Amino acid sequence: MKARLCVYLSDQVDQRLALAARRPGASKSAITDAALAAFLSPERDDQRDAAIVRRLDRVSRQLDRLDRDQTIAAESLALFVRYYLTITPPLPGAEQDAARALGKERFAYFVAQLGRRLAGGKSMIRDVLEEIGTTESDFFTEAEIDALRTLKDGAPAAEDGDA
Repeated sequence: MKARLCVYLSDQVDQRLALAARRPGASKSAITDAALAAFLSPERDDQRDAAIVRRLDRVSRQLDRLDRDQTIAAESLALFVRYYLTITPPLPGAEQDAARALGKERFAYFVAQLGRRLAGGKSMIRDVLEEIGTTESDFFTEAEIDALRTLKDGAPAAEDGDA
């Protein structure tokens, strides 16, 4: 026995349903029944949940890589600053103006070089990580080394279960 149901549809949906019902072997009731069955199917929820879990796993891996890269960059900067402050003697007052001018010139060169690297899609961190990854495999897992090689080659890393 089939239950009777009265529903209200928008004009657009009603027109699309009427057009679909004109096909041979199709009726408004059969189309509506199939649509509701698919919508209410527990498999639909499982498929959606599985897709969400895959996406969350991918985002989690990306965040882990970002965290690792940020830690490496922060530690590198801290070591450089410590080294620089340790070996750089203070300048006498007479030489400070010339040092400031040279510093401005060097900084302008640095900014230009940084702009060229970023515009070219190059990343010093990727280059360094790739170099470390190929010579110091004790620091990284095989999966991380593969990810580093992928980043160096410029191709996106293949994610588990996603195509």
